[in-house]
Amino acid sequence: MQIKSRAFNQTTVDTLITAGENPLLARLYAARGVEHASELETTLAHIIPPEQLTNNTQMAALLADAMLANKKILVIGDYDADGATATAVAVKGLRLFSQVLNSASEIDFLVPNRFEYGYGLTPEIVALAANLSPDILVTVDNGIASYDGVLAANQLGMQVLITDHHLPGDMTPQAACIVNPNQHGCDFKSKNLAGVGVMFYVLLALRAELRKRGIFDNQPEPNLSVLLDLVALGTVADLVKLDANNRILVEQGLRRIRAGACAAGITALLQIAGREPSKTSAQDLGFYVGPRLNAAGRLDDMRLGIACLLAEDAADAVQKAQTLHELNMERRHIEADMQDSALAILEDIAVSAQFSISLFNADWHQGVIGILASRLKERYHRPAIVFAEGGDGLLKGSGRSIASLHLRDALDLVTKRHPDLIVKFGGHAMAAGLTIRQADFLAFEAAFEAVVKSLITETDLQAVMETDGGLQSHEVSLQTAQLLADKVWGQGFQQPLFYDDFAVINQRIVGEKHLKLILQKDQKRFDAIYFNQRDFLPDQISAAYVLEANEYKGLQTVQLQLKYAE
Repeated sequence: MQIKSRAFNQTTVDTLITAGENPLLARLYAARGVEHASELETTLAHIIPPEQLTNNTQMAALLADAMLANKKILVIGDYDADGATATAVAVKGLRLFSQVLNSASEIDFLVPNRFEYGYGLTPEIVALAANLSPDILVTVDNGIASYDGVLAANQLGMQVLITDHHLPGDMTPQAACIVNPNQHGCDFKSKNLAGVGVMFYVLLALRAELRKRGIFDNQPEPNLSVLLDLVALGTVADLVKLDANNRILVEQGLRRIRAGACAAGITALLQIAGREPSKTSAQDLGFYVGPRLNAAGRLDDMRLGIACLLAEDAADAVQKAQTLHELNMERRHIEADMQDSALAILEDIAVSAQFSISLFNADWHQGVIGILASRLKERYHRPAIVFAEGGDGLLKGSGRSIASLHLRDALDLVTKRHPDLIVKFGGHAMAAGLTIRQADFLAFEAAFEAVVKSLITETDLQAVMETDGGLQSHEVSLQTAQLLADKVWGQGFQQPLFYDDFAVINQRIVGEKHLKLILQKDQKRFDAIYFNQRDFLPDQISAAYVLEANEYKGLQTVQLQLKYAE
């Protein structure tokens, strides 16, 4: 492991301090690319205006026309946390407008079961949707690659409106309108909106369109901020970059959750995970709520997760959250078994001599392969793709990548070199999904390895841990921990990670697999915890750690959560 301190510009730090920022936060922000205090604004008034998102105004006009004409709208969702929250935002938001308009428009949703229908607006999903006789299909978090599905919907007389954030393929679906910050020709300044963020932007544009038509001249406008808790959850859970625009959306959503003004389902999921809603952080959404929501799509059907998010009765939300919690426990057991078998396979492989990892096991669960790929990527610091049986002689794969390799582009290059090898694929820089024929697994493994080897170097395979350097002993305090906990950190705007030298004064195993420590620096002692560390540490260590507030029997103290020690 190579430890690297994040660089920062001292002039920028001084500028932020002059603007009123806390000195420690100024250093942390500068190290994350913030140059001006304006980038730290947290109010909705500072988000990029919705009319700047390509086709958003046109999309709003089409939705307004549809609702005024009492058309039936069917939201086509996706089976991960972003797709679930985007579906819930679409349904709740459109129903809000329907009430204001006294429209007879029916607003419903359909989420494909990943094990039966796969991903996106496929012709099979269109056929399923047709049974509900919708006039309009609105995709959320999918659709940009659904060329055949859109064609099938058009042939059946259904208008398709696509909202998505994934990268486009070679062919653009012939939808009535597409809103996607990553589509060709879109110059929207933030390419990092999650699917739920795109749908929220569409609703903002719809409100503006109805305002322009005079709908709100004699009645109040819908308060779309009631959707921001869902927007925050989906944005954090989907691991999109938390740029300035996304940080505002997440900050506003967190404020609603902390104030108890959020969806009953989010409150229930937080409580069942043992988290205090009034102290919710972005990390809580990512590590505790997101996985429980995702468990529905991984093992069962995401309709359960969406129903939890849409629940208006607290008792109903708690019941659904409990079911999601139990599914997540089951997922963890399945994941542990899969990880054990994967590591057993890799024992016989010289992983250090490879640039990538591709694995298949007929017993692995299709809904959990993405998590396994992530674990292997983290352990070996190599792009990893894990496959499970997909039926009909096909394998479904899920991949995760390291920072130096754009995974979707790598798969695209595999396809260009071997046109018949991948049946279909899609995704992002860091994550992608694909389908291949089972008979082609070894050929794919070799082709993917060759492509990765051509795109990155051995140096890229060296794991690097970026830290924010050391803290003064007086900065290691409960006040600092609370200051940091109140801010939005996440993908692309990493939670502060500090690095210091300590003397180990005391250590013991707790919970059978965690190390509880007392560390000393400059004659000052600190409580620390090192999760999943069974081996005792030497008397002197250098450690990377996160500052956190630990509460025990009502008393709060500062605690160092160790992430690495040497």
